Amino acid sequence: MDANAVSFGRAKGQEAQLFTLDNGSLKACITDYAGALVSLEAPDRNGKAGHVVLGFDDVAGYVDNRGSFGALLGRTANRIASGRFTLDGKTYELSKNEGENTLHGGADGFDKRFWWAKEATPQHITLSLTSQDGDQGFPGGVSVEATWRLDGPSLLLEFTAQTTKPTPLSLSVHPYFNLDGPNARDCLDHEVEIFAEAFLPADQQQIPTGEIRPVAGTPFDFRTMQPISARIREPEEQLRFAKGYDHYFVLPDQRDGQPRLAARIRSPRSGRVLEILTTQPGLQFYTGNNLNGTAQGRGGLYRQSAGFAFEPQGFPNAPNEAKFPTTILRPGELYSQQIVYRLTTDQTGDRR
Repeated sequence: MDANAVSFGRAKGQEAQLFTLDNGSLKACITDYAGALVSLEAPDRNGKAGHVVLGFDDVAGYVDNRGSFGALLGRTANRIASGRFTLDGKTYELSKNEGENTLHGGADGFDKRFWWAKEATPQHITLSLTSQDGDQGFPGGVSVEATWRLDGPSLLLEFTAQTTKPTPLSLSVHPYFNLDGPNARDCLDHEVEIFAEAFLPADQQQIPTGEIRPVAGTPFDFRTMQPISARIREPEEQLRFAKGYDHYFVLPDQRDGQPRLAARIRSPRSGRVLEILTTQPGLQFYTGNNLNGTAQGRGGLYRQSAGFAFEPQGFPNAPNEAKFPTTILRPGELYSQQIVYRLTTDQTGDRR
């Protein structure tokens, strides 16, 4: 066992390890089961450090509870309609784990695997995973590395991957944030800004319809900062289908290959500000609509909107939508994407 790791309990007959990263500004704990971000501690406006992601005290919580808490997602984050796609003239049938659809890579996706801790120091950890040809129905053998790294007030996540055959690949991560800490009732008073001009409407199964719709004049317009609660209960079909926000926002084209600002979230209560930067073409915004109080985590039961998630990723259902940017990785290509979580504070706001 690495000197930077401690036991996190047993899962699937294997001992899970918990790695702690600490640079004096942030403290993050990551487990080799699902590569999950178990905890992230950041100071509030008064300098008091506290947890800002939902999590569990041992690995059993990550095995037993649905929701991919903090987990790395693959081979494809989000949904593939009808659990199938056609690539280079051949149709592939996938593992279906959300009705007739495939969610986050299937019933045994990357969020349900042990990753190998290839390298670990007090400020970074590199995890690797090999997915065999035919895994969950996907073609090609895929080798993935995910590196979590602390850098000042930021937690960075970098993915790289290669494949032996053409295959869809869209990797992401699913931490639920609450900038008020684990004892907060919900996240609905958090203020959100998303730097997107368009979003993807979805059907009742949360499969994108293929339309790329401008956010202007809709409850999905977060181009100026708005509380999550401001419009989440409006009588809008898209909000009704998802029971809140669970939609993909399309970011401006990337020009220089560097992570650009995708979203900013502010807590008036704690003063914490979270900025999310990414190289991905967009990100899913999810308000924990399906959390139903069955998960007992840090701070109590996780009910609806206990936390929010921003999941930078490729377009959902892209293999079945010719108009969407491709998520196909081919042999000889290097998949490389970055996500940055930057935590600062704002000295103004509600100090209750």
